[in-house]
Amino acid sequence: MNKLKDLFGSKKKYDTGLVLSGGGVRGFAHAGILKALEEQDIKPDIISGVSAGAIVGALYADGHTPDEMMEIFSEGKSFFEYAKISIPKKGLFKTVGLQNNLEKYLKSEEIEDLEIPLFIAATNLAGGEIEYFSSGELIPRVLASASIPVVFEPVEIDGTSFVDGGVMDNFPISPIIKKCKRLIGISLNTIQAVDDPNNLFGIAERSFHLSVSSNLKPKTDQCDVIFEIDELEEYGYLDVSKSDDLFELGYQKAREMIKSGILR
Repeated sequence: MNKLKDLFGSKKKYDTGLVLSGGGVRGFAHAGILKALEEQDIKPDIISGVSAGAIVGALYADGHTPDEMMEIFSEGKSFFEYAKISIPKKGLFKTVGLQNNLEKYLKSEEIEDLEIPLFIAATNLAGGEIEYFSSGELIPRVLASASIPVVFEPVEIDGTSFVDGGVMDNFPISPIIKKCKRLIGISLNTIQAVDDPNNLFGIAERSFHLSVSSNLKPKTDQCDVIFEIDELEEYGYLDVSKSDDLFELGYQKAREMIKSGILR
């Protein structure tokens, strides 16, 4: 029977898979949760990430610890140090600062070079479909996965324009769910009631959050372990100044969940 399973590919190759949702700068909470998991000697054997989850996933798969990730991104004091304003033809900003940071700190040039296998979700703008990259040049695919439409310019890969993968799939379990024995998910997009946004940017941010958070539950329910933090709602998608708070919130909340027996 086991030989038949191997033959038809149904035997699960990896012990622990990790799914990292999008969430803008709330992705700093991903790093805090990863630190809490490491304290339990839990590290993923394969990762699937989108948007902020693709950024954190790439750095983690490249060998950076959660604390190192925070040092890298705490260098910027505001969102505008991560972006360069562009003439608004396709997006208000270019991801220049983020690209520079990734080029500075990522050792791997290709996805295949990473220490941990990684899938990166990005939306094919023309085709209107999600694509999951597990090979190819790493940084352009991470940037594409995190390019929020209108806010950032699309990223061109092999002649095709890509935007934030969260538009089509903000919790990319499908590339790895059949490959691992245990699936751990981190979802940073719980929906809570908030005050009405009072400016155009706030309206756009809230609208994007609502759109990417729809239909998440059927996917999160398929995880063996899921980390969700309601308190993240009060943090904006692009407020980099709260990076330390987000990291600490993710870390402390994850420790509380682990203590309550979530990993059993």
